[in-house]
Amino acid sequence: MSAEPAAGLSPVRRNLANGPVVIAKAAMTIPSVTINAACRAGLMHEPSETPGLAHLLAQTIDLGTTGRSTEAIADTLDGRGVSLSASVGRHDLTLTCTCLAEDFDEILDLVVDVLRRPSFPDEEVRRRRAEIVTALGQDADNTAVQSVERLLELLYGPGHPYGRRVKGSIESIERIDRNALSAFHRRAVTPPGLSLVIVGAVDPERAGDRAAELLEDWRGAAAPESPLPPTSVPPGRRRVVRPMMNKSQADIAYGFATVRRPDPAFYACHVMNTILGQFGLGGRLGDNIRERQGMAYYVYSTLDAAFVEAPLIIRAGVDGANVDRAIEAVDEELSAIRRTGVTAEELKDTTRYLVGAMPRLLETNAGIATFLQAAQTFGLGLDHDRRLPGLIQAVTLEAIHDAAERLDPARATVVVAGPYEDRVAAS
Repeated sequence: MSAEPAAGLSPVRRNLANGPVVIAKAAMTIPSVTINAACRAGLMHEPSETPGLAHLLAQTIDLGTTGRSTEAIADTLDGRGVSLSASVGRHDLTLTCTCLAEDFDEILDLVVDVLRRPSFPDEEVRRRRAEIVTALGQDADNTAVQSVERLLELLYGPGHPYGRRVKGSIESIERIDRNALSAFHRRAVTPPGLSLVIVGAVDPERAGDRAAELLEDWRGAAAPESPLPPTSVPPGRRRVVRPMMNKSQADIAYGFATVRRPDPAFYACHVMNTILGQFGLGGRLGDNIRERQGMAYYVYSTLDAAFVEAPLIIRAGVDGANVDRAIEAVDEELSAIRRTGVTAEELKDTTRYLVGAMPRLLETNAGIATFLQAAQTFGLGLDHDRRLPGLIQAVTLEAIHDAAERLDPARATVVVAGPYEDRVAAS
């Protein structure tokens, strides 16, 4: 077992002999501790023939262990005012909670037990499976969900981990039983795939020692890594409409596959996306489409962090009569930023905003834990908080212009869901 101190937030990382990574950061301002445990059991790692398996695992992993009943887990958490959250994304299955410092040992023991020894009680699996089926039915009637899910499917393909629906389908969920959950857990939740982050009023050395006691006898090989399918740039524009004529609002999802998180160009894309659809009341898009033209109930853009070319998605909610005008306005904004870039003043204001926002992102134990976990996931280094301001401030006008070249309206993928008929396709 080795210990490695890092700069900036000054966490301490331990690499345990059997594979887990433990990252501990002291934050003594308030007497609480956040525990954030991530395993490589996200959509990237579920079998393609059982979409939704990782999501169902996240919904059932904390409902009993081989030594604790569902009720015993609930009693331990409720008695200490702790809420344990399990979630899944493209990359990881994550368990997170915050407890009082005096309860740290007992709660960490419970979190590790849940990770290592879930029992997947039949009745609880059936109940959660039924809840997901209900949620899928609700998603099918939700214009925002339909537009984004269809966009990602088009960008990456329905079989790609970034193109699949997180919750799977009703057919696939109904096929998954406790045996499938147990098999996936054994394969994906292994010691070499665990990153455990502990932030709060606990000495980092003591936190690492306690984690080692609970984890060092765990045995298991790393789950096999399947290479992600390549992402290709479409040869032309794609446009899909999902008519939902009983709705009052149309949702537009307009996007591109852009840049990998480890790519140095990510920072220029991040700054550009902030200028385009995040800064102030929604960046350039918000100023034009929502404020000046009054066409949208909301409009903004997002840029994910991903191991493949990440989705940059522009989203807008509009009246059905304004769909075509709103899409034209997005086209115009993208053409403008590709043609003339951004101004020196925009770049200065945005970099100042992003750097100034960092202390707010890191002002809570949970915020710090999430930041450190992301740095670990993408291999950014435990000093990433210290380097990040310089990386953002180093973005130039030329780099912004290069980043904007990725957003060619002629190769955009556009999905509309709502009370709208595709007059463009019909013309």
